[in-house]
Amino acid sequence: MALVTSRISAALWRKARSNVGIRFTRFTLVAVASVAASQIALSLLIGPGHQTAGFSGGLAAVIGAGVSYVLSRWAWERKGRPDLLRETLPFWLVSVAVWIVLAFAAKLGVHIAAAMNLHGLKRIAVVDGIYFAANCVTFLLRFLLFHYVLFADPRSPREPAAQQADAADAAPRVETAPRAAAEAAGPEALADVTPDRP
Repeated sequence: MALVTSRISAALWRKARSNVGIRFTRFTLVAVASVAASQIALSLLIGPGHQTAGFSGGLAAVIGAGVSYVLSRWAWERKGRPDLLRETLPFWLVSVAVWIVLAFAAKLGVHIAAAMNLHGLKRIAVVDGIYFAANCVTFLLRFLLFHYVLFADPRSPREPAAQQADAADAAPRVETAPRAAAEAAGPEALADVTPDRP
């Protein structure tokens, strides 16, 4: 059991240290900052501000998107002047789609709270909860879109499988006693031995 746990944790660690893992970790930090700004704005607009649900959800999403834009450039290590057509405009188009989803989520939360006859903090908690759930769904969709389309780096294409196999063959291998004995016995004996993974 320990071997299985060790292999799983090693695989997860390798994935976390990969390009996707690093970007996902950074984008998670971006999303936390964005959601925090958005949720605080929504709570203030719906509660003390007494604004409508659609307006509050939309404005809170705009505030969150502004934070997200600035920090997303850091997450994908973009420096200098942003490319308007390949980076900025697509980001804001995606953001507008997210704003619409989040405005409807806030509106749904208000309707659910009204149907449950909730007021005050309970009403705000229901609206915030539904808005947060919609934010989680849009977070995953935005990460996939940003990582694989919008901020994809054309200068670092994926390695072909042949190069990966060459790298695996170049890695040092630890020989096990059964495999070493089978290699000494000849090629027929190797057919019954499962190869070790590097």
